[in-house]
Amino acid sequence: MKVTYYGHSCFGVEVSGKHLVFDPFITPNELAAHIQLSDVKADYILVSHGHEDHVADLIALAKQTQAKIICSWEIYQWVSKQGLTNIHPMNTGGKVKFDFGSIKCVVAQHSSSLPDGSYGGNPMGFVIESTEGSFYYAGDTALTYDMKLIGDYRKIDFAFLPIGDNFTMGVDNAIIACEFIKCGNIIGMHFDTFGYIQIDKAEAISKFNKAGHNLKLLQIGETIKY
Repeated sequence: MKVTYYGHSCFGVEVSGKHLVFDPFITPNELAAHIQLSDVKADYILVSHGHEDHVADLIALAKQTQAKIICSWEIYQWVSKQGLTNIHPMNTGGKVKFDFGSIKCVVAQHSSSLPDGSYGGNPMGFVIESTEGSFYYAGDTALTYDMKLIGDYRKIDFAFLPIGDNFTMGVDNAIIACEFIKCGNIIGMHFDTFGYIQIDKAEAISKFNKAGHNLKLLQIGETIKY
């Protein structure tokens, strides 16, 4: 698998020859000014919830790539009204097999509204399983005891966890989340984009190391392999 960071909570993951993009927020992000949306490849776009810093480029990217959108029922309705049809609605607890592997929707403790103010449904995280490996994309979430279910019933090779605090869990709670999901190989997200969520990166990495876990803080535009 290849993981590319597009800033904030937006990642591209290439798995089994398919390109998955999570929570497309690129063009409004000043820190990602060097990323061109036209260069982003997507066969699937997974949307954890409706906040603008997760869906700002959803419609444009979907039209550009013809990617299938995976989202809640409420976001499905919102996207449909904008003329898109290649959408697969899901909800918490559901699991569906696709050509690259499977997606299971899991609990994320947050809120969700769309840019027009309409209700965005329950926020979600995603567990992706494939022959190349498995990972957990937490979306925006607080630390929640439901994460233990992932650790008890899934084998996760790595996870994307929010660490910016204020709107989501911070570093200390993300370290507890590692214990819950039984995975210490973490890619941090939802940090530094806004003043509310700026972190001390060196301190965050040190805290993870002391707890026996590995925190990667990718540079925007960086690609790594798993």
